[in-house]
Amino acid sequence: MLFDMPLQELETYLPDREEPSDFDAFWKMTLSEAREFPLNAAFEPANCGLETLDAFDVTFNGYGGQPIKGWFLMPRQRREPLPCVVEFIGYGGGRGFATDWLLWASAGFAHLVMDTRGQGSSWQKGDTPDPEPEGANPHYPGFMTRGVLAPKTYYYRRVFTDGVRAVEAAKTNPAVDVEHIAVTGGSQGGGITLAVGGLDPSVKVVMPDVPFLCHYRRATEIVDSYPYQEIALFCKTHRDKIDTVFNTLSYFDGVNFAARTKAHALFSTGLMDQTCPPSTVFAAYNHFAGPKEIRVWRYNQHEGGGNYQGVEKLNYLRGLWK
Repeated sequence: MLFDMPLQELETYLPDREEPSDFDAFWKMTLSEAREFPLNAAFEPANCGLETLDAFDVTFNGYGGQPIKGWFLMPRQRREPLPCVVEFIGYGGGRGFATDWLLWASAGFAHLVMDTRGQGSSWQKGDTPDPEPEGANPHYPGFMTRGVLAPKTYYYRRVFTDGVRAVEAAKTNPAVDVEHIAVTGGSQGGGITLAVGGLDPSVKVVMPDVPFLCHYRRATEIVDSYPYQEIALFCKTHRDKIDTVFNTLSYFDGVNFAARTKAHALFSTGLMDQTCPPSTVFAAYNHFAGPKEIRVWRYNQHEGGGNYQGVEKLNYLRGLWK
């Protein structure tokens, strides 16, 4: 059902941003600290049985110099350098197998997929632990309130930093055209996409699908679905910490990253999406500072456009770069 604002209102929905005064300083410090560690990006050939694509098992150092896994694929028959798509994964999923990620390389792009630290145990396997503070292996969600009482300890500080370092890792590969970098992902991957686009000006295109991690407060107030429900349940129990929680989340809100991004953007939303409500997506979209388009899937929930949106993204990127 259509439970959120009518589309006409969504198109003009521009809520005030809850942004801390030291937002930029916080992220400048965070990335500066991460870059004190060597990137050490390594691309090891992976024998996946593919005949038309080359696949590589990727490792690079993310937040805290901690190793992050990924996949890198590109067409075997190619003229270098290649435009590159860096992709981030939805909540609970991991990098899986290289054979799960064939679209972009098959279409002639280089493609780096970043594993998400600590995740990859609910719908697709992951291989990257989150050592902070003591995690030793990927585990089952949730993650939304890990370290949420302070921005410096919050889980997504590490993840967003990993995302920026993933772009930097992709640019070290000699096959990649560093002037043509796009980032994309669905749900959580869409939220990471917005963060990386806002933090790394070398990113030229952002394509967040049904993005999560946007306009947190409204999301927790109009839906009771997971993962936003994790925040609501934390606040239900810790009644005296509500202001502290939302202050932390303001440093990680896709709306604030969107307002800083001058790249080209293609968003998507499902009007029946009760996981990432359309008003939270439009809040980020309407604040987005660069040239932008959005695809609205009227009768879809959190799957959004699915394969239809994949075609839209491919055509959008080809229109810009091919």
